[in-house]
Amino acid sequence: MESQPELWIESNYPQAPWENITLWCRSPSQISSKFLLLKDKTQMTWIRPSYKTFQASFLLGALSESNTGLYRCCYWKETGWSKPSKILELEAPGQLPKPIFWIQSETPPLPGCNVNILCHGWLQDLVFMLFKEGYAKPVDYQVPTGTVAIFSIDNMTPEKEGVYICRTHIQMLPTLWSEPSNPLKLVVAGLYPKPTLTASPGPIMAPGESLSLRCQGPIYGMTFALMRLEDMKKSFYHKKPIKNEAYFFFPTLKIHDSGHYLCFYYDGSYRGSLLSDIVKIWVTDAFPKTWLLAQPSPVVPMGQNVSLRCRGSVDGVGFALYKKGKDKPLQFLDATSINDNKPFLLHDVTHHDTGIYSCHYCLTWKTSIRTGTHNTVELLVVDKPPKPSLSVWPSTVFKQGKAITLQCQVSHPVLEFSLEWEERATFHKFSEDGDFIITNIERKATGTYSCSYRVEAHPNIWSHRSEPLKLMGPAGFLTWNSILNEAIRLSLIIQLVALLFVLLWIRWKCQRLRIREAWLLGTAQGVTMLFIVTALLCSLSLAGLCDGVVTEETEIIMPTPKPELWAETNFPPAPWKNLTLWCRSPSGSTKEFVLLKDGTGWIATRPASEQVRAAFPLGALTQSHRGSYHCHSWEEMAVSEPSEALELVGTDILPKPVISASPPIWGQELQIRCKGWLAGMEFALYKEGEPEPVQQLGAVGREAFFTIRRMEDKDEGNYSCRTHTATLPFKWSEPSEPLKLVIKEMYPKPFFKTWASPLVTLGARVTFNCSTPHQHMSFILYKDGSEIASNDRSWANPGASAAHFLIISVGTGDGGNYSCRYYDFDIWSEPSDPVELVVTEFYPKPTLLAQPGPVVLPGKNVTLRCQGTLTGMRFALLQEGTQAPLQFQSAAGSSADFLLHTVGAEDSGNYSCIYYETTMSNRGSYFSMPLMIWVTDTFPKPWLFAEPSSVVPMGQNVTLWCQGPVHGVGYILYKEGEATSRQLWGLTSNDGAFPITNISRASIGRYSCCYHPDWTSSIKIQPSNTLELMVTGLLPKPSLLAQPGPMMAPGENMTLQCQGELPDSTYVLLKEGIQAPLEHQRPSGYRADFWMPVVKSEDSGIYSCVYYLDSAPFAASNHSDLLEIWVTDKPPKPSLSAWPNTVFKLGKDITLQCRGPLPGVEFVLEHDGEEAPQQFSEDGDFVINNVEGKGIGNYSCSYRLQASPDIWSEPSDPLELVGAAGPAAQECTVGNIVRSSLIVVVVVALGVVLAIEWKKWPRLRTRGSETDGRDQTIVLEECNQEGEPGTTTNSPSSTSQGISVELPVPI
Repeated sequence: MESQPELWIESNYPQAPWENITLWCRSPSQISSKFLLLKDKTQMTWIRPSYKTFQASFLLGALSESNTGLYRCCYWKETGWSKPSKILELEAPGQLPKPIFWIQSETPPLPGCNVNILCHGWLQDLVFMLFKEGYAKPVDYQVPTGTVAIFSIDNMTPEKEGVYICRTHIQMLPTLWSEPSNPLKLVVAGLYPKPTLTASPGPIMAPGESLSLRCQGPIYGMTFALMRLEDMKKSFYHKKPIKNEAYFFFPTLKIHDSGHYLCFYYDGSYRGSLLSDIVKIWVTDAFPKTWLLAQPSPVVPMGQNVSLRCRGSVDGVGFALYKKGKDKPLQFLDATSINDNKPFLLHDVTHHDTGIYSCHYCLTWKTSIRTGTHNTVELLVVDKPPKPSLSVWPSTVFKQGKAITLQCQVSHPVLEFSLEWEERATFHKFSEDGDFIITNIERKATGTYSCSYRVEAHPNIWSHRSEPLKLMGPAGFLTWNSILNEAIRLSLIIQLVALLFVLLWIRWKCQRLRIREAWLLGTAQGVTMLFIVTALLCSLSLAGLCDGVVTEETEIIMPTPKPELWAETNFPPAPWKNLTLWCRSPSGSTKEFVLLKDGTGWIATRPASEQVRAAFPLGALTQSHRGSYHCHSWEEMAVSEPSEALELVGTDILPKPVISASPPIWGQELQIRCKGWLAGMEFALYKEGEPEPVQQLGAVGREAFFTIRRMEDKDEGNYSCRTHTATLPFKWSEPSEPLKLVIKEMYPKPFFKTWASPLVTLGARVTFNCSTPHQHMSFILYKDGSEIASNDRSWANPGASAAHFLIISVGTGDGGNYSCRYYDFDIWSEPSDPVELVVTEFYPKPTLLAQPGPVVLPGKNVTLRCQGTLTGMRFALLQEGTQAPLQFQSAAGSSADFLLHTVGAEDSGNYSCIYYETTMSNRGSYFSMPLMIWVTDTFPKPWLFAEPSSVVPMGQNVTLWCQGPVHGVGYILYKEGEATSRQLWGLTSNDGAFPITNISRASIGRYSCCYHPDWTSSIKIQPSNTLELMVTGLLPKPSLLAQPGPMMAPGENMTLQCQGELPDSTYVLLKEGIQAPLEHQRPSGYRADFWMPVVKSEDSGIYSCVYYLDSAPFAASNHSDLLEIWVTDKPPKPSLSAWPNTVFKLGKDITLQCRGPLPGVEFVLEHDGEEAPQQFSEDGDFVINNVEGKGIGNYSCSYRLQASPDIWSEPSDPLELVGAAGPAAQECTVGNIVRSSLIVVVVVALGVVLAIEWKKWPRLRTRGSETDGRDQTIVLEECNQEGEPGTTTNSPSSTSQGISVELPVPI
């Protein structure tokens, strides 16, 4: 509810009280630029302060007859003038203004409650007197510092009922009194039974119809009162009937008569009854929308039961269920059944139950209200769910380096989708949203696909498969990459064939070739075969290896959101002397701005500032500056759309504004946006054919929104808007381009939502779902009114009734207001309800507070205030467990108030809020810390504990913590036997902490705490647990023993004995890590036995005990020695170490040290390979010598308790002792042997190879040894003589095949 401004008087009391009067007007919650003073309901004057402020003054001067009258004031908001203040009545000099008197309560007080009565006196430093009818003297008086006094009446009883008034007078002039205020009747509710309130003919009526509210009680002769909770002061009606009932008649209802009504009655002594039940009255010309939901699913197998649950926002009205094709309703539900949450039931459904269902309000009285829109549910009764539709984006043909998204769609909720690939039977992909991304790696993704789904109600039944969809590889075009790959493959194949021919020719041509370097031929053959194998491998894998090297990717530069362009100049002194154009981008990643004139010619570029904007100073406006301007914003490799064009036409005419509006819908509200270019302008809306403006708005920024409350046929036509300066003489702009408003036939708006929360972080994945019950539709997605995506039927399968728009990774510029529409040829739907996508974690988190507090009685109101750090933001309130925000609110200041009206148990939970900037792509803050709201009549019980412990040594510090689940509430600490209490209010860094420093005897005792709310409430408060704070060090310490021992197996019994030195004492058992004592005992002797039956592993720990005398409670002894208790089947394993090290040296011994965590144990050392234990020791030290090498090996140790000799611990980790040439040396020797063996094998193998090759060596023949051996011959055999018989050689000595030829070769 909007707060009123405050109006008061300042005057020069007591010297000249009426010679200089000033009226002050103060805004309650936000700064304002204008304040208005009204006299006798007419405008008197208004002022504009030099800067925005909370208050303004109006100087009246000396009070005279012309100044007397009724005064009120208003302040200017973004949406217009505020509600006026309370009425101040100025009368003739010599008398103070009459004060205003009212009660601070929404309903009459109940017995025992406290009542606050407020008296507003208009002047400061007045004396306020409270009078009661029948008493000559005032019953109370106050001297507040402000203009309002609060009289508190505690513990309301029938004796305090009656008629009260208040008067004021000046302290220094006790004879100068004000007129009495209007009387206030104070009635105590709840002394009589509550009445019954009924509405006739019904609680839902149309404007202009009549309504009668009947309030009936059991007692005759009472006075009845009727109240409307939304406006208690203006809607309070009294009637005194003759009988026991009263009728409150409304002859002509209006829209503002809607609300929550209740009544009560009271007698002549103003003793009242309980309040009646609330009756909600609706005054509307059209029913709000109803929703029908099928559970468990709209697709059900035959023979199952189906619940059709109908929901609407109108209370106290029944529903009727209809099926398409039938005139009469199938079933009815009365208001009682709806309150009990009963649905329409269809039992054992068959194919005859298949159809389209809807529900309507069912009224039992006549009214002219039009039936509202409603959604429908298509119920399908099948053996299997019907097949879905499978579509592809962007096309069914793979492109180089690009993926394809397959979208499986169905019109009802689905648990999971499945994608099948016919070419691979084992291929299965699953998705919750129906989107499947297919990549064509190595061209292996082409083929035929289909999809199916299952619903949550029947997770084991999969639907029929969709129609098959075939994906193909690229066809009809070649890329450089594919051409290069094919060329490389072809060249390799040619080389391979050529090498094979060469190899075959050598084999065919040469049978034996004996030359000195014969192995060269083998080498050549080996290299050739290696090259062939390499070519084969490359030709097979080149597509996979080379694609990543030579692939050429083309980056598509998408335009960023268009920026905003406006002008700044010095109005009104020198409007065109210094003109600056500003350009601001909604994207946070903008690097640079560019300004253009007349679409061409770069004017200037400016780097983006931290506010993501840039200034372009033009200086004095001249003839050369005239033209059309727009700007772009540049990001990295991206340029934005152009801004709206700003046209400068001259110094006498303002730039032409831009007018826009969404498509008009009959009967609904329409906003027409007029965007100007200069701040501080006023706006006027014109309709063609009317000479005067149809609407005017003051200076509300650079743009204004004109509202047509209810769009009808008479509102159709051409509209334009103009801007003008705020001061005379007015300078006007040119009219905007005309906007034609025509109401066309439209489909109902689609259902639009996000599958997850619309509040997301950077990089998140967002899917928008736009659906409609109409079939064969195309869809358009809008962002901030601009089309950004479409789902066209040209590529979507026929029959699709839903579209999914996906943002894979949200960026800084993706926030905004999204909506969707669908169309079929020339008929469009209404725009969907907008979804505000907010990109969070840009601004500091806000603070969420509850007023009056986080604990609320059922049926009461609570206000949640979200306090941010920036002004002019939009706020959103969220509740844990819900995806969409509960409420949105725009605020001119830095905070917003969210009202939770008449809360119930379902409103309990954690709430949080954010704020975001609507002009910067909805960039928002972090989420606030969650605030828990409790709807209950009793505070939950807090818990009191001490840190570090409730048993503290003398002189130490301790902190008592009082904590509970309710945050933002103060706590109060009580000590037994003391009247005073320590208080610590909430909302601090150490919430609920009560530090006690240097503890002494005065600090010990019993403590408790409880919540201490800082608001007036009748919610019950429970005390916490009792904490006993003890101080140690004042008595001799006791001893603590465990029987039968400190280590026990789980399930056995144990007794801890605490032995003190003084009689008549109380013993306390403590455990380390637990702040409170475990147990108290008051034995008759000097010892307390703390029995611990059936111990568990959780009972392990370190224990101690203290005691204190009964004559001096909580002044305890010193702590006993600590006792560690082990509850385990096996004690923990010990540790084993060697000294000085693990390597034996000549003539030296090694000492093994076994250490365990328990005292009083016996250790045993074991050596691998020996069955009997090596040694026993009580201290854990074992001396090992290496006589004849017997000390080398692995050792381990364990222990047992002397009190429990049958329980052995786990063995320690093994420890290895080695000799001087230990395993490292042995390992090195073995390695050398292995290496030497390998060398020998390699050398032998080489010798064998050389011997074989030597046998194949060509024989050397020497001829003419007598010629001193200088001439030698090498006998060569012709390679081809065996293959060519009958041929002759070129040598003259060769006559036949097989004859050798000797050729002289110089050596």
